[in-house]
Amino acid sequence: MKFQRVLLKLSGEALMGKSEFGIETDALHHYAAEIKSMVDLGVEVGVVIGGGNIFRGMQAAQDGLIERAQADYMGMLATVMNGMALQGALEKIGVYTRLQSAISIAEVAEPFIRRRSIRHMEKGRVVIFGAGTGNPYFTTDTAAALRAVEIKADVLLKGTKVDGIYTADPMKDPDAEKYEVISFDEAYEKRLNVMDMTAFTMCKENEMPIIVFDINTKGNLKQLVQGEAIGTVVSN
Repeated sequence: MKFQRVLLKLSGEALMGKSEFGIETDALHHYAAEIKSMVDLGVEVGVVIGGGNIFRGMQAAQDGLIERAQADYMGMLATVMNGMALQGALEKIGVYTRLQSAISIAEVAEPFIRRRSIRHMEKGRVVIFGAGTGNPYFTTDTAAALRAVEIKADVLLKGTKVDGIYTADPMKDPDAEKYEVISFDEAYEKRLNVMDMTAFTMCKENEMPIIVFDINTKGNLKQLVQGEAIGTVVSN
């Protein structure tokens, strides 16, 4: 395997599938099967998943509905709900998992303890990190970068709807060109939307490579950890 330990970042919107909100069964099963394909190869896997399919704290705050910190905590709870759903889907297909939360919800999730999460992965369990960083004003992108560094992952895999990073939005610009490899500095200079700036800076400073790839294509995760050139690599 090219990568022995990975941190997979999924957006909450990915779980919506073709629905307008919530969790679509087919999408959930697809992501569970993709994660299992890595586990079956002996790869140690951590997962951070967003909560935008249930509640977007930043949007609610911008709309003036709820104070920002309160809205962000609601968003954290949404990520725990998604984590529980993914945990159930993985265990249904025989993958041992642990759900850890950055805020205390003892009845449904372990507290996040770095050494414990590493030990779980060493035993072949998938660790799902819920509730972001446990702090308002930070996105799940930042949580993914933080957890990747903490667990000493080999790479941060960011699953998206497109197959990499382009010079422009490929959905809108047919002439957009894909980057196969790009440096952190070049991505910053060109203002490419890889991750939010806090997450991006954390990965750069800790030399944590990021691979942006299409999560919806079956087999991509398995091929990635085996060393195939899929998506766009961002590194120093």
